[in-house]
Amino acid sequence: MLCNTGYPTYLLGTWVRERQVMSWERAVQRLTSEPAQLFGLTDRGVLARGNAADIVILDPRTVTAGEKEMLYNLPGGEGRFVQRAEGVHRVVANGFVLYADGQHSGALPGQVLRAGR
Repeated sequence: MLCNTGYPTYLLGTWVRERQVMSWERAVQRLTSEPAQLFGLTDRGVLARGNAADIVILDPRTVTAGEKEMLYNLPGGEGRFVQRAEGVHRVVANGFVLYADGQHSGALPGQVLRAGR
C-alpha cells in the first residue's frame, strides 16, 4: 500500500524550490487552507485568532521527501510504503508540539474532525 506520505515535502522541495513551478505561498495555501475549505473545517488551514494552532516549521533550503521505505506496521503485520520528511524541524497541532528534532513527542492532542463542526 502506498499512502503518499511524501507528497507535501515532495511538492515543496521539488516543485517549489527546485523547479520553481509555484511560489512558496501558493504551495502552502494548496497544502493548508484549500483542503480545510474543501472539507468544511472552518477553524483550520489559516493562521488566525481563534483558529487551531497547527504549524509546521521547516527549512526551505532542505525540505524534501526522504527515500521510500517499507514499514510493516499495519494490522496483521502488513506493509506500506512511506517517505519520511526531511528538513522539517517542528510540527505543532492544536498548540501541542507533536514532532521536534526528528522525534515524535508522544503528544496525541488530535480528534476526528467532522465537516462544518
